[in-house]
Amino acid sequence: MTPTRLRLPQFLKLSERPSLSMQLMAVGLVITVLFVTVAIFAPIFQTWGWLQNPIESLANPIHEPPGAKHWFGTTNQGYDVFSRTLFASQAALRVVLLATTLSLIIGVPLGLVSGYLGGKLDRVLLFFMDTIYTLPGLLLSVTLAFVVGRGILNAAIALSISYIPQYYRVVRNHTASVKNELFIEAAQAMGASTKRVLSRYLFLNVIQSVPVLFTLNAADAILILGGLGFLGLGLPEQTPEWGQDLRLALSALPTGIWWTALFPGLAMTLMVVGLSLLGEGLSEFLNPRWRR
Repeated sequence: MTPTRLRLPQFLKLSERPSLSMQLMAVGLVITVLFVTVAIFAPIFQTWGWLQNPIESLANPIHEPPGAKHWFGTTNQGYDVFSRTLFASQAALRVVLLATTLSLIIGVPLGLVSGYLGGKLDRVLLFFMDTIYTLPGLLLSVTLAFVVGRGILNAAIALSISYIPQYYRVVRNHTASVKNELFIEAAQAMGASTKRVLSRYLFLNVIQSVPVLFTLNAADAILILGGLGFLGLGLPEQTPEWGQDLRLALSALPTGIWWTALFPGLAMTLMVVGLSLLGEGLSEFLNPRWRR
């Protein structure tokens, strides 16, 4: 008798010979976890005396270059750039998570109902969402920021409006294609209500692409939040924010003060790259056909 080979589960096979997308996803996951850890523990580090107060101006020498005392240097207001760069990740994660969660909570149910019921409701919602989708995200966020004002919740609302159509379109299209499957017709024949069909049979079948869209939207939201802060429309002035720090660093760049713009911009770039790599890897990880 010839010995039979043991077949490993798919996720173990994936871990033996990971593809390039999986390797990049691992890199993105490490970068994302690093920023999340910094955002969580930054206040604790300040309590222990490892970080300075990021909103205490004129507490340090002005425009001191990076060194042993101030790793990322200081600004012309006397802020410690290292402390503000780390604390800015906390504000960015708060706004981005709140904005993407709001758009997910609104867009996914609307997409389910619209794709399943169809009719006039589907046409009205599709027209409304397509109208919002055609507007540039930054322009829409800037306009809404003028209306709602500055603040974490206001910035999250301004960002979330432009992402709702994306969740709606993805979920609506998947729902419209899945609702004609045999198991949906069987559930309807057995007398399942619309709410039960949507929550039990359709939701888990159309939600696979949402985590990918969530991470990619989070990366885009960080860039838009940085743009709002650069224009002075993001968070309040006393809140550390990468976009606002870049705006304050513009006047010092012609004089050779490079560190006040380099480190906030580098931190924002790394976080965007990490979330983008994580999202691209998730698309392959959650779709077995792409993996094969």
